[in-house]
Amino acid sequence: MALAVCLLFDDRSTRAMRELWDRLEDVGVGSLRSHTHGHHVPHLSYAVLRTWDLAKVRSALEVLPDKGPMDLQFDGLGLFRRGRVWLAPAVNAELVSRQQATVAALMSVDADLHKHYLPGAWTPHCTLAPRVRLGDLAVVAAAVYAVLPMPVRMDRAALIDASTGELYPLSAMP
Repeated sequence: MALAVCLLFDDRSTRAMRELWDRLEDVGVGSLRSHTHGHHVPHLSYAVLRTWDLAKVRSALEVLPDKGPMDLQFDGLGLFRRGRVWLAPAVNAELVSRQQATVAALMSVDADLHKHYLPGAWTPHCTLAPRVRLGDLAVVAAAVYAVLPMPVRMDRAALIDASTGELYPLSAMP
């Protein structure tokens, strides 16, 4: 299916995001909490690969310098096609630079990067709910804007297999 290079949230930020998922579930909107395999973790993806060699991808990422934890603030709500609802962070140059370095490393090992994660096309986001019906958008917006702005700290990185939820920790934060 897909392999994602993800920044993972610290414990406090993870709790806050899971509470937001629970708010959505409580109003009848399926969140990442209940989606597919049920092993989703709050994250922000630098890249999504359609085909890959796991060993090559890990090797390419492990040589990137450790940039350490990153603080962001989610300030808005976004919507992709087919009803995917997400939180929008205030984007800074450091986030963009880190993502571009990650993508360059992945491209150096011929990983097949999804077109939406190419530099210049990437929209940083944290998915809340994968399939929201038009009639539920007002309820979702009310739940989300009740907790925004949401500061988060991302303190580790991992590869995540989207089909199983299997997580492969990375030793550093690209």
